[in-house]
Amino acid sequence: MAKPRRKVIAGIDTHADTHHVAVISETGEHLADREFLAVGSGYRKIMEFITGFGPVTAVGVEGTGSYGAELSRVLSREGLQVLEVMRPNRQGRRLRGKSDPLDAYQAAEAALSGSRVATPKSRDGAVESLRVLRAERTTAMRARVAVMTQIKSILVSAPEAIRAKYRDLARAALMSALEKSRPAGNPVEPAYATAIVLKRLAIRYRHLDDELALIDGELDAVITLHAPMLRDLHGVGTEVASQLLVTVGDNPERIGTEAKFASLVGVAPVPASSGKTIRHRLSRGGDRQANKAIHHVALVRMKSDTRTKNYVARRRHEGKNTKEIMRCLKRYIAREIYEQLLHPQPAPDAGALRALRKAKNITLQTAADNLHAWPSALSRLERGLTRDDAFHQRYESWLNDH
Repeated sequence: MAKPRRKVIAGIDTHADTHHVAVISETGEHLADREFLAVGSGYRKIMEFITGFGPVTAVGVEGTGSYGAELSRVLSREGLQVLEVMRPNRQGRRLRGKSDPLDAYQAAEAALSGSRVATPKSRDGAVESLRVLRAERTTAMRARVAVMTQIKSILVSAPEAIRAKYRDLARAALMSALEKSRPAGNPVEPAYATAIVLKRLAIRYRHLDDELALIDGELDAVITLHAPMLRDLHGVGTEVASQLLVTVGDNPERIGTEAKFASLVGVAPVPASSGKTIRHRLSRGGDRQANKAIHHVALVRMKSDTRTKNYVARRRHEGKNTKEIMRCLKRYIAREIYEQLLHPQPAPDAGALRALRKAKNITLQTAADNLHAWPSALSRLERGLTRDDAFHQRYESWLNDH
């Protein structure tokens, strides 16, 4: 009877040009390590190397989101379990030293023990497209802000003739006027040099503006195909939806519970009590950009969502301050977004409300008076411009009763 082959665990320390691979047994015995080129042929040799010692239980990879991204995709396509290995603690590194073989063995040991590991993002679907587009958008936004700042800085010290010409113009009018200007003179003259630089900066600003509009359109198209119902939630637009999808990744099932999602986006409550004071604060960990997106949703809802306004008023009556209310509200928003990500639910058919109201010859003002709401709020709800499922149900019930 053939003796069963031993199972092994691999660890990989990734770099820009090379990857160092180490293999250990299930008992932690160091078997072998080797360096490979970070290219397609190198990935095939890595597969041959780690599978040559026996069935591979798991592969711990450092940097699955950067240098190890393509390698992780290759290993996953081959059916291997890939685990993202967190950075070794500094104390252990000081005691044991640092080298590529040591780091690779530590990655394998982390995968074996299950400590300092996580399920990596797959980075092979529509969300990866969103990530790349958002990266481009971020740099374009920064460049546009830098151009505007530079224009204003130059105008501050520009000759009075130029300053007087553009002093009272708003941003859009200023950019248009500068772009249409026709400076004349000699580059050695400060007035001409200033005018021609301002014109070129305005042209650059318009190009960046056009680029941002193009990117936003592409983001909108990807979300429409990949997760259209996410934007049905009140306060969630293209910017917020794309950021949250990028944070979660192409494989949202790796976030097992909504509590983990709340921790990921930095809205999980953590104890902050001392003595007789019993309180909580929000976690300062997680993805800060996703936390910013959740904060944006909370601000929008506090300003325009009836359900949220009622909640804020009730909590304020209980003695909560704005900071505490925001903490609670963000946690509820995270729970709602998590459910929509994992189990998408379409928004109620708002168009049916208007058809039903008109069929019963009820005016918008009459409906608003009976529901104690603004006519404009009802109109926006009927046109699908806002989403409020609780109010939608109340409005529909009222219409059915009349």
